[in-house]
Formats: sequence, C-alpha cells, structure tokens
Amino acid sequence: MKLRFLFALISVLLTAVNYAQDNQEDVLFLVDNEPIYVSEFIRVYNKNLDLVQDESQKNVDEYLKLFTSYKLKLKEAKAQGLHNKPSYKRELSTYKKQLAQSFMSNTKVTDALVEEAYKRISFDIKANHILVKVAENANPKDTLKAYNEITKFRNRALSEGFEKVRKEVHNGQTIFGEELGYFTGFRMVYKFETAAFNTPVGEISQPFRTRFGYHIVNVLDKRKARGECTVAHIMVVDNKEEAISNPEAEVRIQEIYQKIQQGEDFEALAKQFSDDKSSASKGGALAPFSSGQLSAPEFEEVAFSLVNKNDISEPFKSAYGWHIVKLIDKKPIPSFKDIKPELEVKVKRDDRSKLIDEALYNSLKKEYNVKVNESYLDYFASIITEDYFKRTWKLPDNFKADQPLFKIGKKQFYFKDFGEYLLSGQKGRVLREPFDTLVKDKYNTFLNESLVQYKEDNLEYENQEYAHILSEYRDGLLLFDLMEGTIWNAAKTDSVEIKKFYEANKSNYVLPERVDAVLASSSKQKTLKKVAKLLEKGMELDKIKSLINGNDNIEVIFTTGIMEANNQSIPKSLPFKEGISKVYKHNESFVLAQIKEVLPVTQQSFEESKGRVISDYQTFKEESWVENLKEKYEVIINQEALKRVKADLKSQ
Repeated sequence: MKLRFLFALISVLLTAVNYAQDNQEDVLFLVDNEPIYVSEFIRVYNKNLDLVQDESQKNVDEYLKLFTSYKLKLKEAKAQGLHNKPSYKRELSTYKKQLAQSFMSNTKVTDALVEEAYKRISFDIKANHILVKVAENANPKDTLKAYNEITKFRNRALSEGFEKVRKEVHNGQTIFGEELGYFTGFRMVYKFETAAFNTPVGEISQPFRTRFGYHIVNVLDKRKARGECTVAHIMVVDNKEEAISNPEAEVRIQEIYQKIQQGEDFEALAKQFSDDKSSASKGGALAPFSSGQLSAPEFEEVAFSLVNKNDISEPFKSAYGWHIVKLIDKKPIPSFKDIKPELEVKVKRDDRSKLIDEALYNSLKKEYNVKVNESYLDYFASIITEDYFKRTWKLPDNFKADQPLFKIGKKQFYFKDFGEYLLSGQKGRVLREPFDTLVKDKYNTFLNESLVQYKEDNLEYENQEYAHILSEYRDGLLLFDLMEGTIWNAAKTDSVEIKKFYEANKSNYVLPERVDAVLASSSKQKTLKKVAKLLEKGMELDKIKSLINGNDNIEVIFTTGIMEANNQSIPKSLPFKEGISKVYKHNESFVLAQIKEVLPVTQQSFEESKGRVISDYQTFKEESWVENLKEKYEVIINQEALKRVKADLKSQ
C-alpha cells in the first residue's frame, strides 16, 4: 500500500513538474493533484506583505500555511458548486465589466480631462441657477418648449435682474430657482460644472442642457479653494443619550479652555479630557480634511478661520458636542502630480466618462480594423415599420439573417445579430423618430457595445495584470459564499454548540478589575496635595472644586466613575486599593486618585458576552473545518521548490 502511494505521489509530482516546465513555472504544492505555482505564491506574498499585521505571517512557512488553507477552501467552494450559482455569476460579471473599464480607457483623453479637473478643483464657484425640467428623451416639441422658456427667463434676467426672476419663477415642480452656494469640481454634473466655470463672475450663462433639463446659471463669486486643514481638538460630548443641551458639558469645556488660557499644554489636556477617544491619545490630532469634507460645517468653518499655526479657538458647539480646536497646519491644494491618481478615479466615475467612452470606441475600431459598411443600414431602415413604436415589430420572413455585417477580431457578426438587437430594443420605451435615424442610432450603440464586449472577453488573455486582479476577486467571491454558508451563518444559528463553547471557555469572558474612583488632574503637584488633604477630611467634591478653582482660575479638573486600568486618565503604576493615592506624574501633568471601591474580576454571563463568544466560536469552528479539509484534499508540498522560494524572497 505504501509503495502504491509512493508511486502515485512520484507520478503526480512528475506530471505537475512537466506541466510546469511546459509553462515555464515551478509547482510549489498540489491540492488534490491540482498544481499551485511558485509564481502565484510569490506574487501574492509580496503583494500582501505590507498588509500583514502579524509579524509571524511574514515568515514564509507561516504564510504558506495561510496560503494552503486559502487554496483548500477554494477547492471546497468549487466542490460545492458555488461557482455555478447565478448570484455569483452576476456579481462576477458586474465586477469584471467595472474592472475592464479601468484597463480600457483612452489615456490621452483621460489625461486632458484630469488636467481640466485639477484646474477646477483649485477654485470654488458661488452661483445660483434656474432650471426648466425636461426629460432627457423628451420629444422635439417638449424640448423646444423648455428651451424657449429658459431663453425667455434669461432675457428677463438680463433686464430685470437674475435674483428677482429666480425667486418669481421657482415653483419646485417644473421650474427651480435655487441658491447653490460655493461648489468646486465634481460637485455638479459635468455639463453644469463646465457652464459655471466658463461663465465670468457677475454674468449669466447661455442656456445649456443637462439630463435634468435646461439651465441658466448666474456666477456670483470665484475664489481659490481653501486647501487642506490639519487640526487637533478637545471634544466634550454634549449628551450621549438625548439630543438636548447639557449644561455640564459646557461648564467642562469652559474649564478646559480656562486651563489653556492659563498656559497649560493643549495636547496634555486632550489626552486627559477629550471624549473623542480616537484622537485623545494623539493629543487630539485629527486627519487632514478639505472644505466640504466634514459632516460638521461649524467645525470646518472654525478650523479654516484659524490663521496661524498653534492658534486655538474659543469653545464652540457642533452636532457632536463642544470643541476647542488648535490649528496644526494648513496646506494649499496638492500639486497636480500628487493628486493625479485620485482625480483619474473621479473622472472615470463622472459624466466626463462619456468623452472617454467615445475615444475608446474609436481606438477599438482602429485596433481591430473594423470596417463599417453603412449602406447596410438602408436595408434595415427599409424593413422597420410603424409596429416598432408599438413594440410589436418582427423581422420579415425573407430577412437576410446570414449576411455578414462586420468583423471584430476573430468574431464575425451577421445581420441576424443586429436584427435580434433591434427586436430586443422594443422592450423599453421607444420614442418615435424617422426610421433611418432610429436604425443609425441603434447600429452605433450595437457596434460600440460589441467592441467593448469583445475586448472585455479577451482582456484576461491580453493583459496579465488584469488577469491577476480578476482571479483574486473571483476567488474572493467564492470564499465569501463558502464562509457565509459553512461558518458565519452556522455559528449564528447553532445556539446549543455556542453555549457549550461558552461553558468550556468561561475564563475568557470576564470583566477585568475596576475601580469606582475620583481622579483629580492638575499641572501643579502642590495643588493636588491640597486636594488630597481636603479629601482626607471628607469634604464634598463640589466644595473642593469651588475652593480650589475659585476666582475663575481652573487649577484642577475632576473625573469620576467606574474605570478600568487602561483608562486614559489612570496612571499605569497606580495600585488598585481603597483610599487616597499619592500624586503621580501622568500625561505631562499630575494625577491624584481617591479610590472608593475596588471591583474585582467578574465572570460575564453568556448573554453579556454573547458577541465575543460567537466571534470566538466562529474562529474555533473554522480552524476545525480547515483540518477536515486537509484530510479531504491531500496537500503535497514540493520541498525543493519551497527552498528556492525562500532563497528568492530572502535575496529581495
């Protein structure tokens, strides 16, 4: 039996190696006789190296374990037929189409649009507009009526004043006269943006059409964009449960502001007292932001109003609470070189993409040497009847189905292909228009769609980078469906096993030791010694506060409640025992603690820890499942290839 297994192993490896040599690749390992190549492993390892947080996973052997588990799961997903699910095929097809677009854009046209976009985001435009709504596919009569109406409004606005006309004609249904405020590139549809940026300040544009209807725009101001602002802040939550004003929050922010006015360090106070936990440990520092990016306009206006580095605002209120803001830095709009990649993405998602599409169609026609014989269109116009507009039209019995139409690459298209396209075009709303116009429009759309589809179908074989990205997404979709059905959903519904898991691992679900305490913080050690004496005498906290912080001079800020050892306000060396502590140096200030009660480590009930238990159970279930997959699908490592991989990666 062992001899048979050895013979089978050697045969498989030889077959795989021969296959690999034919493809100029080494096999790293086999999963149920399916070869996995060195090139794929190295590519994925290098790609994910910077994303790996666990240093052990940067070890080749450890990463190989993850990679083999990944391939085992893929094998199981295909064994379950998940790649044949209609939902999987639909999502993959959608992504494939989106991905292909980024590989098929015309570079010259895109670059020109990106440069134009950069010029526009460098400025803010303030404007108002009047819109006469008309459907994008409206008939000529309605289109002309809307155009005449917007022209009339423009003539009135030139003589009577734009604002007067705007307010009078607005009805909120068919005509809109709106104040738009300041906006920059990408904030409006492209045609509107173009009209606004091309209209001088103080003037009214000529009528122009977007998908919403006909507009005129009155440009009121044009200013340089404000760029990027970086600030630190101290936040005191106004009320965590109710949308009402909380006087205590305002008092606390004013106390903190008073300490800043007294010369205390902003960053130290943020570490001690800011309720924004994500920034408190960094001295309140926030990520840079630009105009219009934040959901709190009050915060943005105050931040941009600060002029010099280290300027500090007075306390102010936003929807999130009370803030004090310190200016760290201001930067103008990034250079074109730095922001170009971001702008390229935006351009391809914007209305500008239509211009890119047209350039793509023309380049594909040239690439595949497509020869269009428009004389064929006369034939199709001759067979169209009024039934087409009633959506009952059919191809005639003597239709020339097998007549060649055009050829793209290796694929020949026939009259029957365009005929079927015309038939399917009846499903939607069909606007009445001359037969020759209808056929020409449909033909151009059919040709363009066919060009793009052919390119998409062959792109995986023409472009290696595209093939790799598509393969990763294809596998990712399969793994998601597999994990959802096998692990995630099962773990949520398997209540009996989850409770058993909790009982077997109860020691993992405990609340740590905590204290019910009063913390006093001050920049002066001497002041805290006074506080300690007053606390020892049993004086109430409010009286101590009024005594120490008298005469509008904030010397001490008190924090009360139940806290864990990792609380930002607690010194790490503070022992958890009842009584008044010594004074500690902490967060560039001094801290004193009065511990009223020490709350011991407490076992959490199943309900209290249910979320963590389910997460841990999923991890446990997945690990057990992977071990079963290793038994189901044999994994054979090519040790010689692995040695070469380690040597290659080490030399990089």
